Amino acid sequence: MAGLDELMAQLPIGDIAAKLGVDEATARKAVDDALPALLAGMGANATDSAGAASLERAVTTHDPSLLEGGVDLADVDEDDGRKIVKNVFGDSTEQVVRALDAKEKKETGVGDLVGKLLPILAPIVLAYLAKQFSKKKDETASAEPAAERSDSAGSGSGSGGGIGDILGGLLGGGSKSGSGGSGGGLGDMLGGLLGGGSSGGSGGGLGDILGGLLGGGKR
Repeated sequence: MAGLDELMAQLPIGDIAAKLGVDEATARKAVDDALPALLAGMGANATDSAGAASLERAVTTHDPSLLEGGVDLADVDEDDGRKIVKNVFGDSTEQVVRALDAKEKKETGVGDLVGKLLPILAPIVLAYLAKQFSKKKDETASAEPAAERSDSAGSGSGSGGGIGDILGGLLGGGSKSGSGGSGGGLGDMLGGLLGGGSSGGSGGGLGDILGGLLGGGKR
């Protein structure tokens, strides 16, 4: 299963740093926080069938070739990225950005990066998910007998469709078998993102926001 490190490796950190006007270490730190938050929001949406179906439709409209030969930021559609971010976080978008920016300001001394960073990351993430989703569908199709393929053709938004499984793999889902499906993996990932505690200033605020999204999905 694809992992978060594999997705991270697709990101041109040097180019992102230059675009944001910061050094690479600061850009890396911002990505390390913003990317899991974005994936967590997508994972929250994928926990119900309507959200999963919506996310799968979005994924299938994105071209995985964006990743071929390394991502060129000139090819990243930031207007599309802003729409993706808004779809993922909904009315909580500004709260998520503010909470992440506060975390970056506290830890690196540099704020106001996340609102610029998320629209860059979002199209790259969907291109990556499109690649993984296509691969998973091909593997499933080659493994299933023809009769089973026809029976399951209309059920793409469920867990068999793969988007929830792919996100669970990226977020470490399945490493803990506690509170249901990918929730354990999301919880583990958010624990790391928020510094392992719920009482820490802006971290607690971000935990509350994302916890609300994870508690049943935005859609």
